[in-house]
Amino acid sequence: MDEAGEQVSLREKAYESFTRHLLARDVRPGQFISQRQLVELTGLTLGAIRELIPRLETEGLIKTVPQRGLQIAHIDLSLIREAFQFRIVLEKEAVALFTKLASDQEVQRFLGQHRDIVRRIESSGPSPELEHHAQATDWGMHNAFVDAMGNSIISNAYRVNAIKMRLINQERIRIEGRVAPVMKEHLAVLEAIESRSVEDAIQRLVAHIGNARDRALAI
Repeated sequence: MDEAGEQVSLREKAYESFTRHLLARDVRPGQFISQRQLVELTGLTLGAIRELIPRLETEGLIKTVPQRGLQIAHIDLSLIREAFQFRIVLEKEAVALFTKLASDQEVQRFLGQHRDIVRRIESSGPSPELEHHAQATDWGMHNAFVDAMGNSIISNAYRVNAIKMRLINQERIRIEGRVAPVMKEHLAVLEAIESRSVEDAIQRLVAHIGNARDRALAI
């Protein structure tokens, strides 16, 4: 790998390390952190961290506060409203395309996953393992909708917003105790997709995202 390629690789490693620690709650929303602390956290060089900061600021994951230093994105009402609005605008188009283009096999796979989770919840109750599986299934379905658009610009923007959504989920609307209702909302969307009803799929998806937004705003 040439020097330019090594620099790109180092920047990506720094970004991946930071976001991994952020989602693992090793650093918390609203926390102030120094460049030196980021070096210790990620195990990367100060130079890599300094190159990383402008990207994190552009993506809204961190901001520089005069005389105080770097602050991790704070979960406030404005961020919640904006993150959910972004999702609704983007995922309406995404689910419309997915409804038209997804293979029957892919739709049945998602339906099977969700029905299995609901069945297990209703027969045995929730467990940490099942809730973790349900959360991954949730993200997998929404990601599939967006990826169906085949637009790398949109997918990258959605990925950044997804990081913010995960922070919101951790702080405000964890899936614990709500697995069955969330999975049933997903099933309503997937059943509309199965029948290839674009209008119903959009309406049910917007209702689902809106319910999550309202729960986050109510806390």
